[in-house]
Amino acid sequence: MRTLSSSEKGETPVSLTRRDFTRLAAMSALTAATSGATVLGAPSAALAANTAYVFAYFTETPNQSGANYGLHLAVSTDGLNWRPLNQNNPVVTPTAGTLGLRDPFVLRKQDGTFVVLATDLNGTDFGQNNQYLHVWDSVDLRSFTGYRRVRMHGLATHTWAPTAFWVASRNQYAIVYSANNGTDVFMVNYTSDFRTVSANEVYFSPGFGVLDGDVVVDGSTFYLYFKNLSNGLVYGARSSTGAANSYTTYTSGLRQGSQMEAPLLIKNNSGNEWRLWGDSFSPVNNDYYAWTTSNVGANSWTALNQRDFTPPLNAKHGSIVGITGAEYDGLVTRWGLPNWVRLKSYNLPDRYVRHADNIGRIDPYPFDPYQDQLWRMVAGLADSAGVSFESVNYPGRYLRHSNYAVRLDANDGTATFRADATFTRVAGLGNSAWSSFRSYNFPDRYLRHFNYLLRIDPLSSSSSTTDREDATFRVS
Repeated sequence: MRTLSSSEKGETPVSLTRRDFTRLAAMSALTAATSGATVLGAPSAALAANTAYVFAYFTETPNQSGANYGLHLAVSTDGLNWRPLNQNNPVVTPTAGTLGLRDPFVLRKQDGTFVVLATDLNGTDFGQNNQYLHVWDSVDLRSFTGYRRVRMHGLATHTWAPTAFWVASRNQYAIVYSANNGTDVFMVNYTSDFRTVSANEVYFSPGFGVLDGDVVVDGSTFYLYFKNLSNGLVYGARSSTGAANSYTTYTSGLRQGSQMEAPLLIKNNSGNEWRLWGDSFSPVNNDYYAWTTSNVGANSWTALNQRDFTPPLNAKHGSIVGITGAEYDGLVTRWGLPNWVRLKSYNLPDRYVRHADNIGRIDPYPFDPYQDQLWRMVAGLADSAGVSFESVNYPGRYLRHSNYAVRLDANDGTATFRADATFTRVAGLGNSAWSSFRSYNFPDRYLRHFNYLLRIDPLSSSSSTTDREDATFRVS
């Protein structure tokens, strides 16, 4: 093991166990139950099943007005649709190094607590060299302690996109990250106390440049998903030992959109499904895509429709970990859910309701100003049993219809305005699990999009499927 120099003390490594903590906890509990012995080092949460998820990320938008390089958190009960915490503001920000982070990685350690590991990079200056990672400890992700930076190597290169996992045969954690030793490779350091790390060594170098490795251990198999820099596709490799240079690629290349990076592999809490997330290459493009499979070892990934998932607002290159119901409640209590909503189109699920030049419309996300899609869904101005949509970035202005077209206008205090800006929320006309919004003063008409513009039109059960789907939205 390499002991940190005096200049590095207090800047130590992280140690993480992988996302399928639920499986590890269950195995530990089963071993204890069947052997009658105490399981040393078993997670303290072993008796509490994970029923929710937390997503860690940083944020960017096309013109970078929404860029923030602190640690952001979002929560979900289904692992697909996410609600940011702390109004999508960071919950903690680095105070050393570049004073910013990218690629945060949150995992549960063997003792049941959490640790956060992140790239030390503030912004998009990818040409700079940095040998360090940011690290925090956390009992429950409601507070963060022991902040330090960890020096992982002495090379004139970067230290990007960390992932980490428990290697039982070594009784240590492996920390894997992207670096360059003449070509882009994955390096690894091992640690058992998170205060010292072994010397770095090449972990995966398949003969072409690689980036953004993510390793998940399932049973006796180690799965490594990564981006192939030569063709921009995401691939999966596996190993029976997890040892350096022991992986064999077993999948064909995956991609949605123009380019992909930052593969994120997770087994869902019920244990019957795997999901693979991929980040877009640029904030100009859609932020996330996803696949699903019931057999992670079978090269049989199915792309999810974007209506099936909603990433956190402006999220980039994150990580996901399962949490218990009590931990979910604790996070919501500590950080709070958003006081705004977004409206996602059902049949054009890459598009969200927004205002632009005071016109209501749906546009592909992401866009700037990103606040144009944020709404305070308040009690209806004309009837408190209904709802009205107040703009977040233009307080006092509401979506209302005028000559059946939907605009963003200032509340003039009249009864007509209040009625025009009030809608009744009902089960989605195109999918009852989603929502539709019936006009208060023209109750045969519903809010819908047509040629990407919002309007209110007469709709009923006999309307076409397209018309009903045009009037269906997810409130998230």
